[in-house]
Amino acid sequence: MAATVAIIILILVIVFVALTVKIVPQQRVAVVERLGKYNRLLTPGLNILIPIVDQVRVHHDLRVQQANVPPQTVITKDNVQVKIDTIIFYQVVGPEQATYGISDYVYGVRNISTATMRQIIGKLELDETLSGREKISSEIRIALDEATEKWGVRIERVEVIDIQPPLDIQESMDKQMKAERSKRAIVLEAEAAKQDMILRAEGDKQGKILKAEGDKEARIRQAEGLRQAQELEALGQAKAIQAIAEAEKNRIELLRSAGLDENVLAYRSLETLSEISKGPANKIFIPTKAIETLGSIGAIGEIFRAKE
Repeated sequence: MAATVAIIILILVIVFVALTVKIVPQQRVAVVERLGKYNRLLTPGLNILIPIVDQVRVHHDLRVQQANVPPQTVITKDNVQVKIDTIIFYQVVGPEQATYGISDYVYGVRNISTATMRQIIGKLELDETLSGREKISSEIRIALDEATEKWGVRIERVEVIDIQPPLDIQESMDKQMKAERSKRAIVLEAEAAKQDMILRAEGDKQGKILKAEGDKEARIRQAEGLRQAQELEALGQAKAIQAIAEAEKNRIELLRSAGLDENVLAYRSLETLSEISKGPANKIFIPTKAIETLGSIGAIGEIFRAKE
């Protein structure tokens, strides 16, 4: 009998301790009600409750949570049905509001997300919807923030995972994409051919310019060489004439020193000029005094023949 009583007392103690002592893990809180009314929050660690009077209503996880919104079929502005799959990241920042502000805040977040998505997509055309994921996510987040602020829930992020248009639209888009790629390939090929032709034409032009420059330089060098040759030839002729003239001058000086008169000297000069005229320079200049004595050339010639 005593053993039975001891066991009963032990059980009552264990139950009392279990109802009195509550251990809350890190990043979690518990909402405590006293006689059915909100009393306080149990923070992480060891907490003491009054049995029967105090009762834990619910536990809340304070970490960032995620809620997958089931794929929704919505209609765009141009009457195209698309299926959109989203995911929402949220965090409980007010455990009391999350407990008493709404019965199920996760369900409420999903419903608001779905309704807001229908409103947003209804204002966008298909192309805008496919390219406007960031815009859609931002507007859904703004709408959720306005509603969940009173629930003690903060929306951290909204992501549009997938947007699926109808199968026929997808096929049309694939064909359009292939056509666009083919068009770009043709344009690139034509551009490459154009550049090749331009480069070839530029190369031909440069080749012709260089050839013309070379021909011009060759002609200039040839003309320069011819000019220098003519100058050297003329210089040689001038030196030859000068040498002949010097020799004749010396001869005349010798004759003059021998006592011959001017007529004899003129005659000898004319003989010399005759010899000079047979040379390369066929233009000679006769002094005026020599012309005046031409009348006596014959007599002078006879005198020289007689002396010889």
